[in-house]
Amino acid sequence: MINWRYCGMVDKTAVGQNITIHGWIKKNRKLGSLIFLDVYDRYGLVQVVVEENNKYFQQIYSTPKESVVKIFGQVNLRKSPNIKIKNGDIEILLKEFTLISKSETTPIIVEEITDALEDTRLKYRYLDLRRSSVQKNIILRSKIINSLRNYLVKQDFIEVETPYLSKPTPEGARDYLVPTRSNPNSFYALPQSPQIYKQLLMVAGFLKYFQVARCFRDEDLRADRQPEFTQLDIEMSFVDETTIMQNIEKMLWSMMKEVFDITIKIPFKTISYIDAVNNYGSDKPDLRFDLKLNDGNEYFKSSACKIFSSNLKKNNVIKYIIIDEIIDKKEIEVLRKLAKDNKAFDLIFLALKNNEVSGSIKNIIEHDIVRDIFSRHNISNGTIFIVADKLKIVNQALGSVRNELGSFLKLKDPKDFKFCWITDWPLYEYSEEEKKYVAAHHPFTSPTLDCMNSFDTDQISAKARAYDIVLNGYEIGGGSIRITSAEVQQRMFKAIGLERQEIEKKFGFMLEAFKYGVPPHGGIALGLDRLVMLLTNSESIRDVIAFPKNSHGNDLMMGSPGEVNKSSLDELHIIINK
Repeated sequence: MINWRYCGMVDKTAVGQNITIHGWIKKNRKLGSLIFLDVYDRYGLVQVVVEENNKYFQQIYSTPKESVVKIFGQVNLRKSPNIKIKNGDIEILLKEFTLISKSETTPIIVEEITDALEDTRLKYRYLDLRRSSVQKNIILRSKIINSLRNYLVKQDFIEVETPYLSKPTPEGARDYLVPTRSNPNSFYALPQSPQIYKQLLMVAGFLKYFQVARCFRDEDLRADRQPEFTQLDIEMSFVDETTIMQNIEKMLWSMMKEVFDITIKIPFKTISYIDAVNNYGSDKPDLRFDLKLNDGNEYFKSSACKIFSSNLKKNNVIKYIIIDEIIDKKEIEVLRKLAKDNKAFDLIFLALKNNEVSGSIKNIIEHDIVRDIFSRHNISNGTIFIVADKLKIVNQALGSVRNELGSFLKLKDPKDFKFCWITDWPLYEYSEEEKKYVAAHHPFTSPTLDCMNSFDTDQISAKARAYDIVLNGYEIGGGSIRITSAEVQQRMFKAIGLERQEIEKKFGFMLEAFKYGVPPHGGIALGLDRLVMLLTNSESIRDVIAFPKNSHGNDLMMGSPGEVNKSSLDELHIIINK
């Protein structure tokens, strides 16, 4: 029987034994009469020693890095152990050598740290994935997903796969459409989520469902978005918001303990949507640090400074963030640009040091007002950042400033994981592009009981039975209690501008199902890519996906999307307009 080991699993228990390993050459260096090979696999690496009198000496010396090899030799204790690696106290004295696959010079450096640009890394992703830092992320992703799945299975949830080839439905983003040869001029849509299917599973009586689901949205991309992504989709019958939230908290508590040996605090903090945007300037606040937005109207109502007096006359608001540090000019300029990018006219900044006021409006603002603000916050030296404008702009601009200050002041502890719930959401949001109200989450979200009679006529005041879960300033999931009445669902469709014929065409099957006994139900979907990104402290979800697309939605390795030959297009009855 062959004594075969993974590279990273060869240890002192094998000393004196002859073993076989397979792997890739990390380093190949000749020192005097010896060659030292570092051979690695995903479990780690092991040092192999080749003596000058070995018949494979010259062949090994000319074998490039990243070649795949088979090594047979005796495990010995090292004379000079390497304490930087877990098995640095042993080495293998080579007896037999097989070159399985010779590597050319790699276009990227296959090391923990590489200087390759992201597009180059994505083009040669199979090489990038050999890097231990990237492999660790993918392995952790597997452990996280398996932990979540195992928890749900133990809680008697049923895992059900739903179709990829589905029907176009309005869920907040553009669909990816799939033509079909057998049905000319008709299209499938790749699912933005399994939303309707999982609701129908509740109608079918499954009670508790989950799925690690692939989803597709044709939308603008950024660091935490991909055109195709993975979510943990969950639905339950005969539940309310509290029951669902408690289940998710226990599931995440279990996963964090099992995978990271971290005990998070439950229940999570719950913040209303209004309090979140007013106090933190965001509906996904980072709670690792405080720095709340403060109301400045009372302080500045007596000021003669036109910046404040003119805004107060327009019934605008004045808010500020105050810190007990003096920020340098370069950082202030970054913050000013950030505020302007978020539609603020400008970011006013004032500093107090040794009772002296300085800053952008030091010559036109009453210094006593500034000193009073600092005094109320028990700060003797520090900086205040102010925005005066409409409430939405003020919150948005100062929220972005708050987030950046958290980075500048090093308040974002990467080892701290602060979960929270955002509740009491508006049922609708106004779309400037479409010039109408659209569903804030999706059109299957139930209105709250107190607005059930008016949610389709008083859209500004309508509230939703919805909840988002947030981690360290990112939304990682969202859910709601669903509409289960065909009559209420039709009212909702009409409220977002769908005509009767369109409702029947797109959702007639769902309304038909609602005629035959519908349990009250609700659920949630957690974005697994984003969750893993945060738990691994990665900068982008592309770092935690095995084969991601770039920022333009292109797969540089496969060269997709790509052109299709004319005969294939003819079969699909498609003509390309050039």
